[in-house]
Amino acid sequence: MERDEQAYHYGVIRRAIELIDAGGANLSLEELSAQMGMSPAHFQRVFSAWAGVSPKRYQQYLRLGHAKSLLREDLPLLETAHAVGLSGSGRLHDLFLRWEAMSPGEYARRGEGLTVRWGWFDSPFGAALAMGTEKGLCGLAFAAEVGADQALADMRARWPNAAFVEDGGALRAPVEAAFARKGEARLHLIGAPLQIKVWEALLTIPEGSATTYGEIAEVIDSPRAVRAVGTAVGKNPLSWLIPCHRVLRKGGAMGGYHWGLPVKRAMLAFEAARADAAHESAA
Repeated sequence: MERDEQAYHYGVIRRAIELIDAGGANLSLEELSAQMGMSPAHFQRVFSAWAGVSPKRYQQYLRLGHAKSLLREDLPLLETAHAVGLSGSGRLHDLFLRWEAMSPGEYARRGEGLTVRWGWFDSPFGAALAMGTEKGLCGLAFAAEVGADQALADMRARWPNAAFVEDGGALRAPVEAAFARKGEARLHLIGAPLQIKVWEALLTIPEGSATTYGEIAEVIDSPRAVRAVGTAVGKNPLSWLIPCHRVLRKGGAMGGYHWGLPVKRAMLAFEAARADAAHESAA
């Protein structure tokens, strides 16, 4: 897929979400493509390129009820989180993640002494803003719903004393690895101690699954801090790589998402479709 096609493909997916939410969950390929102003063949190609499955199959992942099936009440998805320290490694398909966290003292200085490089990139979910220090990526945001100016202002405000330099070239390799899910990406977690614990717990959630705010609170030994956990999830600076989109409300409701609920739903559907396609090809 050409990089400049990805934003277009996400726009098609977003419009499909709106149609399905409006009562079009059972629309045929011909009906859905007509409402999108596309030919059935073109519509089919876009979905196949983006999701790896047919539009009809993809519709089931976009339905709100699918979120409930992602929760596995009898499976301790975060059982390994207790053993995670302030540094470690994780694997997302063929993408190897290494991360380290800023010390509380460094965080208290709100980025003073840090040089943060940033740049815009195409992604499967529209325009993505990436930020990084010499230690690794520290920010990944999505602008399709909130707008580029707001996304940039939001991320800069997290570390107001840092020096920001536009330099997308310095970030290209890890960003491309992140979206291709191949290679290695180093992450630099810049947050308060509780936030770091929550983000590390998020890194243990398997793709194709989901967990709840309450379960995360239990795992980090703060069972009464569900609201604080929710705030920390919402402040996750490395969306997609630290998969806050896999956190749902207890009953399976989507809840909110910092970069827009359509992006969260597209991410969950994208992962489910890709996992399903990979399973079928391996069978």
